[in-house]
Amino acid sequence: MRQRLHDRIGIALGALADGVFGDPRRGHPVALFGTGVSAVEKRVYRDDRVRGAVFASGWIGVGVVAGSIARRGGAVGVAAATFTSLGGTSLCRVGDDIADALDTGDVETARVLVSGLVGRDPSRLDEAGICRAAVESIAENTSDATVAPLLWGAAAGAPGMLGYRAANTLDAMVGYRSDRYRRFGWAAARLDDAANLVPARATAVLVAAVSGRPRQTWTAVRRDAAAHPSPNAGVVEAAFAGALDISLGGRTEYSHGVEDRPRLGDGPAPLAADLRRAVALSRSVQRAAALLAVIGRM
Repeated sequence: MRQRLHDRIGIALGALADGVFGDPRRGHPVALFGTGVSAVEKRVYRDDRVRGAVFASGWIGVGVVAGSIARRGGAVGVAAATFTSLGGTSLCRVGDDIADALDTGDVETARVLVSGLVGRDPSRLDEAGICRAAVESIAENTSDATVAPLLWGAAAGAPGMLGYRAANTLDAMVGYRSDRYRRFGWAAARLDDAANLVPARATAVLVAAVSGRPRQTWTAVRRDAAAHPSPNAGVVEAAFAGALDISLGGRTEYSHGVEDRPRLGDGPAPLAADLRRAVALSRSVQRAAALLAVIGRM
């Protein structure tokens, strides 16, 4: 009972700290984790699924152990783990900065900013393409960077949050469908899909609840989400498209190739004003998720 109280207080404090400060510019624990992952990968990499599965499982275990150590610090330790796991505030700040740049006609700055959110080639993006990329990233990362770690925290405390953050970071680093990682990164990608299965759908529920457009949100999710290549990103992107009355998807150019994404939603392509609405919606979902995680800590 005492640990659950510490968890609730810690989750609340960590979420508040993320809302006030956002990600630290230097020395972020996730960045340090990524540095360690890269260093080990160079030594152990082999184009093999089994090797990749051991690699991914080991690093997720590191996250769980780190969460267990943090938990011994009581509410302060849980707050630190929560703050480390969350990234929604910085995500929304970048979204606002992109919209500001586009409002002043500074497309080049907007391209530079959006390149920090997505893996696609920004040099080919016009205003609509920049806004679509940014809204899709904000939708997906509202789930990945806030709702998912908070739900894992509500279910399993600090070990759940940092274990999840490890899985999500591994997916971002080695889970791409490139020639190098098609086998080695297969397990990382599948583990991340599994970890986000419930959070993505919970995010869609929250989008429907806080947007005031539940019917339009669920129409888009039921009709369009399954056509997306990701079992989770499609759900949250469709939810945002329906809630904001915009359309997402289409031709998407990555460093590893071109994907023709399915159309999500019925409205026009998003512009800067729609990007601002997506940021506002993300913030509302994040606050609701934090409140539910504090109340619902098991």
